[in-house]
Amino acid sequence: MKASPAISGKTMLDKLLSNLMKVIIENAGAQTGFILLNKTGEWVIEASGNVDSGNVTVLPSIPIEKHLPTSIIHYVTRTKETIVEKEAAQQGKFTNDPYIKVNQTKSILCAPLINQGQLSGIVYLENNLTTGAFTPDRLEVIQLLSGQAAIAIDNAKLYNSLEQKVTERTQALAQALEEVKTIQDELIQKEKMAALGQLIAGIAHEINTPLGAIRSSAGNIAKFLDQTLEQLPTLFQSLSTEDSASFLALLQRSLQHQSTFSTKEERKFKRALRRELENSDIHDADIIAERLVIMGITDEIASLIPLLQRSDSFQILEIAYKLSELKRGTATINTSTDRASKVVFALKTYSRYDQAEEKIIVNLTDGIETVLTLYHNQLKQGVKVIRNYTDIPPVSCYADELNQVWTNLIHNALQAMDNRGTLTIDVTQVSQEAKISITDSGSGIPEEIKSKIFEPFFTTKPAGEGSGLGLDIVKKIIDKHSGHMTVESQLGRTTFNVFLPIQS
Repeated sequence: MKASPAISGKTMLDKLLSNLMKVIIENAGAQTGFILLNKTGEWVIEASGNVDSGNVTVLPSIPIEKHLPTSIIHYVTRTKETIVEKEAAQQGKFTNDPYIKVNQTKSILCAPLINQGQLSGIVYLENNLTTGAFTPDRLEVIQLLSGQAAIAIDNAKLYNSLEQKVTERTQALAQALEEVKTIQDELIQKEKMAALGQLIAGIAHEINTPLGAIRSSAGNIAKFLDQTLEQLPTLFQSLSTEDSASFLALLQRSLQHQSTFSTKEERKFKRALRRELENSDIHDADIIAERLVIMGITDEIASLIPLLQRSDSFQILEIAYKLSELKRGTATINTSTDRASKVVFALKTYSRYDQAEEKIIVNLTDGIETVLTLYHNQLKQGVKVIRNYTDIPPVSCYADELNQVWTNLIHNALQAMDNRGTLTIDVTQVSQEAKISITDSGSGIPEEIKSKIFEPFFTTKPAGEGSGLGLDIVKKIIDKHSGHMTVESQLGRTTFNVFLPIQS
């Protein structure tokens, strides 16, 4: 009981290993001790302690060769069995180990740290003052500590892994923001050119959307980490093996959820889940059903019933939800960073589209769906999306540049409707061409300006809300693909048609 808080209360791996080493040496009757962890497929020494000096050292992944008997370590990793040698140099199956021969080692105890059947670490102890130092009583103490130590090590690894991912994403965000700042600085230096001067005025509008998504996702990640990581050690210790498996299955299903339900669908799923939960005598069925739908879990919950019948089931659901949101947040950061980079790249390379690139074969609808995903937040505010996709052959193209086409056309359509209305996307084949039509239900384009919309820097938007280069860039990309564009507009309906050759 004294050792329990010293082990379970640490989420930083180095502090945990230091505490764990002290506790084990104090209770096992060892002169020296080592804790081994698996790093990239190899077992290395991560901590060592000595009873004479009273010091515990956290080591930078020292190889076990020349420091420990490798035959014993390999045996324990293979069998997951505890080895106790009363006089290792004189008797037993490991007398020929080079380390034991050189050091004439006496008492050895080597124990696996196992969590849910998986080997989390190894404890190696020695006492060269006496034979048979590791008595059954001391062995029992080590075995009692080993299970809790394994759980604590796994939790600390998870904490460190999540912390590292957040650091990496934060660095990626800082780098992306720095790149944007660099591009902005370059554009400002070209202010003498009237055309690029107008471009600078609208650049903020072109990149605000992905940068806003990055900031929002980074903020959510930080918030969920603060709320969740402190609860993880307590949660995992409270779960049985069966509940742990159910929790991991619940988390995996939530991570796999990608689609968005309509309000009507959510109500339907919630009613069905509530009935099933009530039939299983689960309290707060309405609240739990609502959380399951939010996590994307709408059916096949029979295996989750024992977990949901716990008194703390809602808290467990909250932790699973926040962990899944961490992954979705990092995915959003990746998507948005890529989006910002592509916008800046398209603007920066406006005047040099003849640079050498390679075409690839792609499915056009994949690129369109990527852009729709990027604009999910705007779409869900009041835009109904109608997809009329027919099967057409893949097209040889510059995929990134075509994604810029769909981005500009969809963005313009949403603005024309003030983010309220119907967006219709048709993908068909006409003769040997792919025809992509993007239609909005906005106010339409006045006849007197229809002929000007593809001119560089022409815009009807207020200053600072558009560069006037969007449709010009779109037309240049389509021309580069040997395609062409048309526009049809009337009050309440505007359609941009893109025609691209299909390679047979």
